[in-house]
Amino acid sequence: MVGQSPLDPGESRTAVLLEPFVHQVGGHVSMMKYDEHTVCKPLVSQELSFYESLPLAMRQFTPQYKGIVSVHLKKDSLGNLTLIASPSLQTESCGRLDNAIGDSSVTIWHKRKWAAGTGTGSEHTLVKWSHTQLTKTFKESCPGKMLLRTDLQYRTDSLLEDANRNQPERNSYNPWGLHCHRQHLNRMSSKHNENKLHQFLLLENVVSKYNYPCILDLKMGTRQHGDDASEEKKARQIKKCEQSTSASLGVRICGMQVYQADTGHFLCKDKYYGRKLSPEGFRQTLRQFLCNGNHLRTDLLEPIILRLKALLSVIRKQSSYRFYSSSLLIIYDGQEHKENTAPLDNHLHFPRTNCTTSHSTNHARVDVRMIDFAHTTFKGSKCNHTTYDGPDHGYIFGLENLIKILQNISEGK
Repeated sequence: MVGQSPLDPGESRTAVLLEPFVHQVGGHVSMMKYDEHTVCKPLVSQELSFYESLPLAMRQFTPQYKGIVSVHLKKDSLGNLTLIASPSLQTESCGRLDNAIGDSSVTIWHKRKWAAGTGTGSEHTLVKWSHTQLTKTFKESCPGKMLLRTDLQYRTDSLLEDANRNQPERNSYNPWGLHCHRQHLNRMSSKHNENKLHQFLLLENVVSKYNYPCILDLKMGTRQHGDDASEEKKARQIKKCEQSTSASLGVRICGMQVYQADTGHFLCKDKYYGRKLSPEGFRQTLRQFLCNGNHLRTDLLEPIILRLKALLSVIRKQSSYRFYSSSLLIIYDGQEHKENTAPLDNHLHFPRTNCTTSHSTNHARVDVRMIDFAHTTFKGSKCNHTTYDGPDHGYIFGLENLIKILQNISEGK
């Protein structure tokens, strides 16, 4: 992609075509890819306030905040949408945001289209599915959750051609992220005219360094509704917590993708699957997240547990913070180093739910990151909210249970 960093002062500003972020496994807001190391999402003033006031101790556990871009929506005569981002010239948090960019800031326009309409005959089809359990292709209409199944697989083969009809060397696509993208484009198209500029947050792409990113999205805490929730939404969120592991464990699965080395597919679970799990089902799914189809990745357990313990220590010290509706990502690379890989011939016929165990003395590269702070409150925030005392005990409860379950898996329990 031609263009320069949106953060380099003094250099000419460029407009960039936003593409779907294909490794989004949870949430409902569409994440977009800005460049290889940067994603963006619609700006919420409360989330911006959090990133601008982020405690130093928490920075290693959150994506790096990179700034704000203005996004322009354009629709052609066929109903296809183009989203183009340009760096904002100034911002004001929790108040009026800059809604204007000068013509001089736009030097390059990328013209490739992404399908957004509901017609079945568009020549700009976004992606052709090759996993077996999705019954409709993405170019067909997307009636919410009807498009998705709670247990999906998709291939790591190249599924998407670029403008020159060349296929990227390695690409794979999670159905949940593309579902969110389609809904987001349709909402923007129906609610706003083409002249409106939308503000997006630029954030670090925390999975860019992984060849086959295995991602677990966990909704943390015993409470999910923000202080600004209506009575109807509050009641709905309380019911979701009571009927899921959010109440019993302080954590529930919101999405997952895990690379299966024996098939070359990613196994995906969505938030509807996670809501139905019992505490025992949660434990089994957590174990499944660490299983590559051949064996259990025990080399991941210690580094993940150590990172979670470090996060727990930091959260305990953050007085007044409440991370309502935020998520925690656990990430690792599905591509193992040779010294960590057990011989495939011995394990090819084991079912995924009964993976054999592979031990390694070498720690695999893992990551743990907090995301989604649109309902996070803290003392000193520029946004109006309730001020709380002490740490977020619901979040701490979830972290403690998560660590305990992983320790039990490590001990073979």
